[in-house]
Amino acid sequence: MVTGGPGLGSDQPTIGVLALQGDVREHLTTLGRVGAHAVAVRRPSELASVDGLVMPGGESTTISKLARIFDLLEPLRQYVKDGMPVFGTCAGMIMLADRIEDGIQGQETIGGLDVTVRRNAFGRQVDSFEAELDVAHLEDPFHAVFIRAPWVEEVGRAVEVVATVASGPAAGRIVAVRQRHLLATSFHPEVTGDDRLHRYFADIVRERGA
Repeated sequence: MVTGGPGLGSDQPTIGVLALQGDVREHLTTLGRVGAHAVAVRRPSELASVDGLVMPGGESTTISKLARIFDLLEPLRQYVKDGMPVFGTCAGMIMLADRIEDGIQGQETIGGLDVTVRRNAFGRQVDSFEAELDVAHLEDPFHAVFIRAPWVEEVGRAVEVVATVASGPAAGRIVAVRQRHLLATSFHPEVTGDDRLHRYFADIVRERGA
């Protein structure tokens, strides 16, 4: 069962950032700006103290191996199953996906998000790019930064498509989704200075605790 941290039901929820790899500091800073009590999570005991969790980018295979080493993989799966809000960015999206295309043999995920995600779908790091996206629940376009990003190939019935690429060779590709308490983006909102998606996630966490 999700016990919930000290911020559950308050205006300042406690939101963790999985601190195994990736832009941990940037996520912590952005969460602080949107009124959350942001903490790094590396151990099951720390996971048990938060109301929601951000899973940052990095290398999805490395993150899954480290989560296994730190005894976090099974607790993460259980917390997602029990309804903990989780926001996955880039590799974090892959970690939340039920199904992966182009994954390595034996690659593990946390799951919970009824999507099929393709790893490195936009190409290698030299093919990283930026784009303006129309994002559901946000009034103005969001300037998105893609770095060796995945995209979503298929979504289940319960999954809301939050954003797609508007133009270019990847036009129409799904790059942001939500399924109840789970939010995921192919891109890195933490590096843009735009905190609206973190604010949106913090609201999801608050709604759960209301």
